Amino acid sequence: MRAENPTALRFILQDDIYLLTPDKTTAGKVPAEPIAKTLTEPAAEVYTEPVAEKTPDPIILKTPPVKLNYLGAHKKGFLVLVHYTEHEFIADAHLTALESILKRKEYAIDDVAILNMAKAAITDIDSLLTYFDPQKLLVLGKSALPGKIEALTLNQPKQISNVVTLYSFSFEDMMSSTENKKTFWDQMKTL
Repeated sequence: MRAENPTALRFILQDDIYLLTPDKTTAGKVPAEPIAKTLTEPAAEVYTEPVAEKTPDPIILKTPPVKLNYLGAHKKGFLVLVHYTEHEFIADAHLTALESILKRKEYAIDDVAILNMAKAAITDIDSLLTYFDPQKLLVLGKSALPGKIEALTLNQPKQISNVVTLYSFSFEDMMSSTENKKTFWDQMKTL
């Protein structure tokens, strides 16, 4: 019988020793000189520690870190959350409007991170704050609100975990209403 794994032998042999035919002929021979005469000192009892069978190390599976796809370089800790199911990040007309607003606040597109919540791998507020570590958070529209976020009042800045947060209209709501644009800009100036 041939075993591929040496640890499998302990299940097959179960600690019984069997002598093969060539071993039986040499095992029964008595040495020419008695053993007692060859020993000069009394034999000391030798205790050997039993060798414990090594168990294999447990396999630890690590979850790969989440990689979020967002627009911008997030250089100044400003996170903008939007929701667009048809676009990778944001609609072109809305991006132009956002760039204009950011320019008035002395921000460039590389200073912010624009995350499309419709395409994001993580959507709860704690994970987003851990991932981005923003100083400012702008949520544009109800559908862009992250999960597990405390209640926010529309166009009322609020401090959430040391992050100044503004929840406002989506660009679709602002593009159709001058009053919504004005209300948004009044609050955006304070952000």
